Amino acid sequence: MEPDLFTAAAEERREKDPSSSPLAVRMRPRTLDEVVGQQHLLKPGSPLRRLVGEAGGGPAGASSVILWGPPGIGKTTLAYVVSQATDKRFVELSAITAGVKEVRAVIDGARRASGGFGKETVLFLDEIHRFSKAQQDSLLPAVENRWVTLIAATTENPYFSVISPLLSRSLLLTLEPLTDDDLRGLLRRALTEERGLGGALELSAEAEAHLLRIAGGDARRALTALEAAAGAALDKGEQEVSLATVEETVDRAAVAYDRDGDQHYDVASALIKSIRGSDVDAALHYLARMIEAGEDPRFIARRLMISASEDIGLADPTALPTAVAAAQAVAMIGFPEAALTLSHATIALALAPKSNAATTAIAAARQDVRNGLAGPVPAHLRDGHYKGAARLGHAQGYVYPHDVPGGIAAQQYAPDAVHGRRYYEPTRYGAEARYADVVDRVRERLRGEFREDPR
Repeated sequence: MEPDLFTAAAEERREKDPSSSPLAVRMRPRTLDEVVGQQHLLKPGSPLRRLVGEAGGGPAGASSVILWGPPGIGKTTLAYVVSQATDKRFVELSAITAGVKEVRAVIDGARRASGGFGKETVLFLDEIHRFSKAQQDSLLPAVENRWVTLIAATTENPYFSVISPLLSRSLLLTLEPLTDDDLRGLLRRALTEERGLGGALELSAEAEAHLLRIAGGDARRALTALEAAAGAALDKGEQEVSLATVEETVDRAAVAYDRDGDQHYDVASALIKSIRGSDVDAALHYLARMIEAGEDPRFIARRLMISASEDIGLADPTALPTAVAAAQAVAMIGFPEAALTLSHATIALALAPKSNAATTAIAAARQDVRNGLAGPVPAHLRDGHYKGAARLGHAQGYVYPHDVPGGIAAQQYAPDAVHGRRYYEPTRYGAEARYADVVDRVRERLRGEFREDPR
């Protein structure tokens, strides 16, 4: 690091009075071994291990890396650990405030340090997705020639937000969301370690569970909430941080919800049944409970996709595309913005006309198959593209539908065992009413009963 006079003064103040820094800053790992989660990126010989010089040198130098993941899961922390552990020159920039001029200054300094002192430079660039294409282009010569080793952090999908030449010159490392166990261990360390709260307080089990819920996988949010609650408890002369104190300080009530227990399944079930029953307000209530309890937004989105096919189907053919689009958006943006997307999809599904005809159709067809009603494929439908197929009678007598008026040929498609069985029974709700008319006409035509317009 290359601190200026003011930065050095701030560091000296923090050393004398650690409490002047936020708890989240004080609890930052000092080594890679103290990092919470992300163990898939910290194996021996990994790019991050090489950056801090743990791997032997040799002809293969450390690679530039792009760290991708949601806020609060350790991107800046990993860069901080590298800055503390490496003997290389470390420079930090933020794409929010820096531009091409600042980047070029760092590159020029790196070339001087390398040529004059043999000192390598590591550049940490936070929020790289905020850089324009031209600004990212200015990094290319330095990364390609290894004048700097780049550590870039982004919360946006780098395939959309980082230019391809820079991606090809770097290793993309995807950070995984922190688990409750990861955060639980971090909270307990913060309570006991001297650089944290130094054992001044205990944390009730209910308060701990609530902190995990409101954290939503974000370590910074968990520690910030703990610090606020601990300060309130100390002001009241209490020896333990209670659930009531956490609720008071973070202004967020505890939701009775166990992500691994009955509440998880009960509330999810109530959400889907409210959508099925077209009660949009009840559906939004259960969605809100799941969001406030810190439920994985991808789980909610998966349930909505299932609901779109199970309970709406062809009554509203736009329901499934809406749910799929919501799931894709949720995967890209995460909370808190994902709440808007989930609300959008939930409202659309709750107010859509309902039909379970697709659900009952495939259930009936599968049950027949399980019962042994299958039988051989009719000979005229079998593959006739290989030598000898005609001798076996395969594809003989097949009528090509495009060659007949109306495009529907009167011939048998199902095996004899289920010929004539009807699985799909469309409703008259919403857009499915059209399919109900169509399927009746098509079935008549397949039986050879001519109707003028089968479509």
